[in-house]
Amino acid sequence: MLRFTKMNGAGNDFVMIDNRAGNVRLEPEQIVRICDRHRGVGADGILLLEKGSNGADFRMRYYNRDGGEAEMCGNGARCFARFATKIAGAPEKISFQTLAGLIRGELHGESVTLQLSEPKDLRLGIELVANAEKERVHFINSGVPHVVVPGSKVDDVDVRRRGEAIRRHKMFSPAGANVNFIEKRGAQKILVRTYERGVEDETLACGTGVVASALIFAATEKVDGPISVTVRSGSELSVGFKRAGDQFTNVTLTGPAEFAFEGTIEV
Repeated sequence: MLRFTKMNGAGNDFVMIDNRAGNVRLEPEQIVRICDRHRGVGADGILLLEKGSNGADFRMRYYNRDGGEAEMCGNGARCFARFATKIAGAPEKISFQTLAGLIRGELHGESVTLQLSEPKDLRLGIELVANAEKERVHFINSGVPHVVVPGSKVDDVDVRRRGEAIRRHKMFSPAGANVNFIEKRGAQKILVRTYERGVEDETLACGTGVVASALIFAATEKVDGPISVTVRSGSELSVGFKRAGDQFTNVTLTGPAEFAFEGTIEV
């Protein structure tokens, strides 16, 4: 039996597992089953808390619900910080390793602020054809690769159809990319909907997508942070940064991380 904790960050939900002992080895098919919303616990992904090294307090391993390991997850990382504090007695300021680099977190009650690795590979004004439609998009790697598509009415976007086509476009192969559709709601405020690779559908929130969307918005609108970002669940997150032209440093993500329930599942 595998013990777990269920959490969510702005509606993006996760199964959290304490693997400090190092004895949890999940096969892709087991991850898929655990994340199945009908036959398992149900989640967008699984996070394993492991022992850290090289000065980091912990190591975070993240698996999408298709069984594949991903570099990072912003909403998951906030949940990870609160989970580590609860079960391991970690301080309110912690650090943890990810495949995207070292992440630092600071707790403020049920809210967590992450200090993220610096974004890379910014590309603005990419023109491509997906589903026989011309798209003008932007790209940035905010820990994982993200495409950002500006629009005027994001509520009317067919996120699954357009997102899937762009996510699998040859320009972003072989890894693929997450796809974010954004709408300007103010001088420093946007609305975002995200199609997530690995989930292969729209999710209620995507932390690295929120960051990518905010940074692209700042780059194209020539504005400074913080940027307020409302996600599909209705939650509002904040992205802070220092901007010098199209270069971004000191990137932070602040938002909720909530406990739902604990349990065991046979794997």
